[in-house]
Amino acid sequence: MGMTDIKLNHLAIVVDDMDAALRFWRESLGLTQAGDVQSVPAEAVDIAFLTLGDAHIELIRPTTADSGVAEYLAKRGPGMHHLCLEVPDLDAKLAQLGESGCELINESPRERDGRRYAFIHPKSAGGVLLELYEAIPTVPKE
Repeated sequence: MGMTDIKLNHLAIVVDDMDAALRFWRESLGLTQAGDVQSVPAEAVDIAFLTLGDAHIELIRPTTADSGVAEYLAKRGPGMHHLCLEVPDLDAKLAQLGESGCELINESPRERDGRRYAFIHPKSAGGVLLELYEAIPTVPKE
């Protein structure tokens, strides 16, 4: 797996006001929203994606006061939350990172919306919360 196999999927920004954030990114900057705002109860967030070339900006708003994202927002305020890279083989990449001593937040991937994903602790990524994505192949119906 060379560096060319890894690409930027999205940059995530935590927000306290989804409507105001969407107005800025859509109206002030002219980005196109990709789909509707989605509620993700398992993560206690609402999310929205904006198209930026081949990648996206993800806006994340906590929906409870006690989630990890809510704690992040309370501690640091709105701003950059994480960087997401797409990899061709998530299991192999997680194994490689684990063997090299990286601290993994998710030892095994989670799944949502046709993707498998896992987070790498900022301690191991130069202070950046890093998410790795892998698209789940779709099997065509016969």
